[in-house]
Amino acid sequence: MILGFHCIMTTYGFWLPNEPRGSYSTFVGSWNLLQFGQATKVNTRRSVAKRDYDHQQKAAMQNALKYPPVRFTGNQAKAVGLSISDLPYDLFALAILPDHVHLIVGQTTRKINVIMGHVKAHATRRLREHGWFADHSPWAKRAWSVYLNNVSDMKRAIAYVQGNPIRAGLKPQRWSVVQMYTA
Repeated sequence: MILGFHCIMTTYGFWLPNEPRGSYSTFVGSWNLLQFGQATKVNTRRSVAKRDYDHQQKAAMQNALKYPPVRFTGNQAKAVGLSISDLPYDLFALAILPDHVHLIVGQTTRKINVIMGHVKAHATRRLREHGWFADHSPWAKRAWSVYLNNVSDMKRAIAYVQGNPIRAGLKPQRWSVVQMYTA
């Protein structure tokens, strides 16, 4: 039985299809990025985020993008968080970092990719109300979700998301939309 989902939504330019560490992409749709090689499809469901990579190459790849990579400011992150509070989903953890968002969504009858689409759409609408990202989406096209099948998975994922800002050198985040998880 699925108790919830750990969702990761990245901003535009954060994780590229030919990312040096690997990606879940099978296609590089930008001629400017293709000069750095084909898609780096990996077959693991485990995160490859901690793999070593050439930071200069990654920066050169990001410089080749049509738009600069999106990095949310504090005010933009707050707008994203407030937009999520308008949605009818049970959220048990939320962390909004400059270049990606983590959330733990509880059981739902909707498909998780639909929910992540709702989150992105609401956040984009709120950001544009403030005049941000009028010329392009702040989000990468796809998102990543992990099924959480038992109470220990839920608790581990919630603790991970709550600790994510601290590991990134930011302050702990408290969002009113987040509910206490009780098993």
